[in-house]
Amino acid sequence: MHHYPDAKAVVRDLSPDEPIILNRPHAAARAARFFVEKFPGKSLYAVKANPSPDLIRILWDNGVTHYDVASIAEVRLTRSVLPDATLCFMHPVKSRSAIREAYFEHGVRTFSLDSSEELAKIVEATRDGDGNDAPDLRLCVRLRVSSEHAALSLASKFGCDLIEAPALLQESRQFADWLGVCFHVGSQAMTPFAYVQALDRTRAAIAEASVVIDMIDVGGGFPSVYPGMEPPPLEDYFKLIHQHFYALPIAYNAELWCEPGRALCAEYSSLVVKVEKRRGDELYINDGAYGALFDAAHVDWKFPVRPLEDDLIKPEMDFAFYGPTCDDADYMPGPFALPEDIQAGDYIEIGMLGAYGAAMKTDFNGFGSAERFIVADEPMASLYDGSRMRPETDNVVSLR
Repeated sequence: MHHYPDAKAVVRDLSPDEPIILNRPHAAARAARFFVEKFPGKSLYAVKANPSPDLIRILWDNGVTHYDVASIAEVRLTRSVLPDATLCFMHPVKSRSAIREAYFEHGVRTFSLDSSEELAKIVEATRDGDGNDAPDLRLCVRLRVSSEHAALSLASKFGCDLIEAPALLQESRQFADWLGVCFHVGSQAMTPFAYVQALDRTRAAIAEASVVIDMIDVGGGFPSVYPGMEPPPLEDYFKLIHQHFYALPIAYNAELWCEPGRALCAEYSSLVVKVEKRRGDELYINDGAYGALFDAAHVDWKFPVRPLEDDLIKPEMDFAFYGPTCDDADYMPGPFALPEDIQAGDYIEIGMLGAYGAAMKTDFNGFGSAERFIVADEPMASLYDGSRMRPETDNVVSLR
């Protein structure tokens, strides 16, 4: 893969007519080391956020040994890249064939569930040829928790209710060599109190169940930095999680896990697009809702932008984007602040697309090709470059 110092160097060298994805391995490596060194437990990379084999290897090389896989395709991919990694099948609804293949062919032992039906499926699919139950199942019961503090809710599709959880924990304990509780507070949780509320709910479920719990998995939701979404430092999240974890009625040697996706890979990639047309405050660009900018179109996500031309000198104004397809839905309202004199033929870098964006490109309408290059400069925003360190927040201190 060709290396450049930054996006401007790519544009000067190539004048690309197609979108370009720029990868920053040093940013992903730094994020991995941050979680490995500072989170008070084990960090599992959520592969769905960006299943790039190159990225998966970077995370492994920087200390991430466990991977949250959500499909049998992700199991196969991650195992092919990392033969020695620990894979955890954390999708609560799986087919029997996927469970069977994961267990018998890829060495997966950890499975999540949120119902008795899923438990029965896992137990059945992992029995040996003589009908014996698997002796080494590691089961995680997913609890439904609030997503009120997150930019994107994950509270409705998965997770058992608090009233259902005690019985499911008791039932799962009968088949589990190792039993955990997991939850997900939603994507881009903007305060550490999201995890405090979820851990309080976890405490109630465990107390009612009166079973031995070997692991607590606080899931994903750890935020990155976007325009209008600047979270507290992640150290605040880690400290509160650690404090409340130790207050739970769990085994003395219980483990603490998390499943960062966005927080590990958002800074890994950015996108270079070309302006094909300008119509007032609307720019027609060559990537969009069916490409890396799905979230900008469908959930009104704000990504940082910057022009790559040196001769744009007028003040900024707010623009909306249209993508390249024939679909009116290929529209990103923004606003995206760019110089007033931007015009067709100019290039724009769109940042923080390593999470989901670079992984969600499609070929709809014949668009979708995007070469990838490595650049050495810093991402357009970072949680890990030292700029966001500050004294503890009042909400952390007040809990002492």
